[in-house]
Amino acid sequence: MSLELPASLDLPPHLSAHKYFFVCTLTVAAWDTLVLSPRTWKLLRTQGWPLLKILYHFMRLFMPIEFTVVGVAFFDTRWSQSACQKFYLFEPICTAILLAAASAVHVIRIHAIYDKSRPVLFALGGVFAAQVVITAVCCAFYRYVPLEQGQGCIAGIKHDWVGIYWVFPTLLYTISFGLALMRSFNSLEQKPLTLWRLMLRDGLNLYGAVWLVNMTNMLFLFIMKPTDESDPVKTIVTSMAAVLTTSMTLRIILSVRGSLAHGGTFSTGSAHTASSRTTHVLSTRSGGGAPTISRAPHTYTLDDIRSKREGEWSQNSVKDDKGVLPIDGSQPEIASPEGDGNIGVKITVDREIGYDVYPHAK
Repeated sequence: MSLELPASLDLPPHLSAHKYFFVCTLTVAAWDTLVLSPRTWKLLRTQGWPLLKILYHFMRLFMPIEFTVVGVAFFDTRWSQSACQKFYLFEPICTAILLAAASAVHVIRIHAIYDKSRPVLFALGGVFAAQVVITAVCCAFYRYVPLEQGQGCIAGIKHDWVGIYWVFPTLLYTISFGLALMRSFNSLEQKPLTLWRLMLRDGLNLYGAVWLVNMTNMLFLFIMKPTDESDPVKTIVTSMAAVLTTSMTLRIILSVRGSLAHGGTFSTGSAHTASSRTTHVLSTRSGGGAPTISRAPHTYTLDDIRSKREGEWSQNSVKDDKGVLPIDGSQPEIASPEGDGNIGVKITVDREIGYDVYPHAK
């Protein structure tokens, strides 16, 4: 006597693969939400609300909410097919909104790294506008996949040509990836770098990941052949493509150095060097008060000190255009530059950290 499995467990091969792959999608979405939480909080506390910051927080909240709802509909065995007929458009519509936000980030960022080039803006903006229109129209040509009771609720496409829903986002990410590569390789003339450091500096791996997952999804839509109308093989990769596109785009925003206003700027090697100059006067008032610190316009740098031999500093004094101040504790010949009778030593500290000059610790 054979045991008959319920419909929720007796799944066709492609539907079973779809469910397993959707579990992976939810895992990536949950992991991404947790990992980016500290950086999200840090970005939230920054001043101002440039467009990239707004898009970041929108996608950061919208993506996990969308796929949590879709996951409940897909795995809830009590979900009826009549309810699915009213719900199935939720995923394609929300994904279209999510892709529009991600594509807007790519347009803004690529436009920024090309120094606000109008041809770049018009080219990417035209593809972006076409994407918004096409995805909105294609949502009307989705259908619910007629599964058995207990197998969940998912959306499919009515015709093969509806795959153009993903063609224009993939085209935009292809152009974005190509332009990012060109900009990075052109910068090697200013500062040579290894390909690995170049990739990490400019986030080329992020652009490449977005392009790869969207290209894979598009190939599934146009190449895979379903066995019947209940076979969801064509849309197996769509959810993962949307989640990874969002995840990598969020990291593209976080990789921008400096302000996010107007899309940020392109970072070359010189952008990795942080320099600061601090100039103070340490003085003691003649009345015996506590030492005070104040700004001074004329300074000595550490390079000036290094240029002298050690013996000279132990015997001689620090010379200034206003006089001589001994360092052996004897009576100074001049007062402080402020003219208030205070004895002062002016100190300048130049700090320069070159992250590209020194190898990173392993």
